[in-house]
Amino acid sequence: MAGTNLFPGENNTGHFWDDNLRELTNPPPKWWMIAFWVSIAWWVVYGVLYPMWPTPWWKLDQTEQEFTPGVLGWSSIQEYHRGMAQVEQVRAQYEERVAQLSAAEILQDSKLLQYTLASAKVLFGDNCAACHGSGGQGNPGYPVLADDDWLYGGKLDTIIYSITHGRQGNMPAHEKILSREQAEQLAHFVVDLSNGKPGAEDDWALFNARGCGACHGAKANGVINQLPDGTIITVGAANLTDSIWRFRPGGYESAFHTILYGVNQSGVEQTRVAVMPAFGSAEGRLDTNQIKKLAVYVHQLGGGQ
Repeated sequence: MAGTNLFPGENNTGHFWDDNLRELTNPPPKWWMIAFWVSIAWWVVYGVLYPMWPTPWWKLDQTEQEFTPGVLGWSSIQEYHRGMAQVEQVRAQYEERVAQLSAAEILQDSKLLQYTLASAKVLFGDNCAACHGSGGQGNPGYPVLADDDWLYGGKLDTIIYSITHGRQGNMPAHEKILSREQAEQLAHFVVDLSNGKPGAEDDWALFNARGCGACHGAKANGVINQLPDGTIITVGAANLTDSIWRFRPGGYESAFHTILYGVNQSGVEQTRVAVMPAFGSAEGRLDTNQIKKLAVYVHQLGGGQ
């Protein structure tokens, strides 16, 4: 509080707290004042050299705000375009080779493969990661791409087709076809197969009688046929003999639900939804080179075929 100045000649304001706490009126150091005025001068000079000053008030009705260009003529947009031109110049030689070679040939060129994977990582993040995860680990309800379990096959041409045209799974709903006991029996059968058990004879009999092998294959491994060159013929039905579950969390309840309500069944409220959109040029999403890069990237994520 103000009162008798207990420290005369000290350049204080005469306000004291707790006997000896006071407010001084000493000027800032000279170096600090010099730096202060220099910073103001630099701010003015910077505004003259670079874009800075906004459009005068009488031009504010324009659709875009304008600024003074600065005497140096520099702009961040120009800098961006120059940088992109340099990047495109470096990429050009690789992009030309990607366009000329097939996906299989890219795999044989280690240097081009390295470029393709680095370039496709960005494409994957922009177009695929939302469903399949940033590392291909698969978000809930979507396939894992970082393993060697393929619903439609893992050959490069197959992956290119999947990316270009998309995929839509299909499994009939058996709620009105099977009795509850039969649905439960098949669900337990699927769990047994996934745990490495051979399956009981009566389970196989029901599996075949209800036509499950038409899609899941005679061995329930998702393979309809295999050509001499190793190409697998499949309709996209799941392999029931491994421990990988298309719909999480897997197990009996998951199998039972899928058997009852199917996949992508119109008019069935609880049906599973398994749709991958098409990314081909007809949809205007990705061009041929981008799809080729993504196919190589996904092929390498899962080990390919």
